[in-house]
Amino acid sequence: MIYTCTLNPSIDYVVKVNNFKEGHLNRTESANVYPGGKGINVSRVLKRLGTENTALGFAGGFTGQFIKEFLSSEGITHDFIDVSDLTRINVKLKSNEETEINGQGPVITEEQKSKLLQKIDSLNADDVLVLAGSIPSALEENFYEKIAAKCRSNGVKVVIDTSGNSLRSTFSSRPFLIKPNHHELGELFETQISTVEEAVHYGRKLIEEGVQNIIVSMAEKGAVFMNDNQAYFANVPIGNVKNSVGSGDSVVAGFIAGFMQHQDYQKAFQKGVATGSATAFSEDLCTKEYAEQLINEINVIEI
Repeated sequence: MIYTCTLNPSIDYVVKVNNFKEGHLNRTESANVYPGGKGINVSRVLKRLGTENTALGFAGGFTGQFIKEFLSSEGITHDFIDVSDLTRINVKLKSNEETEINGQGPVITEEQKSKLLQKIDSLNADDVLVLAGSIPSALEENFYEKIAAKCRSNGVKVVIDTSGNSLRSTFSSRPFLIKPNHHELGELFETQISTVEEAVHYGRKLIEEGVQNIIVSMAEKGAVFMNDNQAYFANVPIGNVKNSVGSGDSVVAGFIAGFMQHQDYQKAFQKGVATGSATAFSEDLCTKEYAEQLINEINVIEI
């Protein structure tokens, strides 16, 4: 079974306003409400691709209940730990520029944290766990490191999509997959990465540090995949980018779905890039049909 873990989920309130003016009354052109959080995005895309999964994490109050009901309406299994505070609300304002206002996460007690760790400790070698998103301030910075160590002991494949020290601290546990973008990869080495050659160079350093597989997304320049034995480059198709939120999560979901189906890294990488592109070109997360349509436009070459 595939599990996703979102430590700090949200309700994303996405509003469009024509010519937003600060300090004035503005009226929305449209408004939509979605469950947010990188792990939840992965769960939703996996389900759309026909891959069953279970969403884990923390949820509280009427906002947490909304997330549970929304996932249930899409046929996604969930097993959240209840917390006393409300799950946060994030505002995504789309106008001449995109502006985001993210809420604070809830207080998480030691008992609630232990309950989540117990659920993760019950996973086994047949399972995949996706840890995605930032670690809330209520938890220690090395929380992903603790989870990754548990997964390694139990033979669980762990996928990690975060950044900075929270990411690097997991490398000793040999994560199955990480997916930094080129900015996040550069931050790990205090440099800037702008070319495929640079992405390959620094990506290989992470393989040496223990990472089993890595995807580096480089926006319109394409993406790179690497492990001990293989390295591939994939283009991205031409299209109108409508939604940058969730495209990286969709790459992760597409790769996992592809790997579970084919047990082939090249095919999984191609599906991941196609799925991420399909979300980028959509108002919401992608559909299975659109992702499959774009696969034919993704050329994967060995490098």
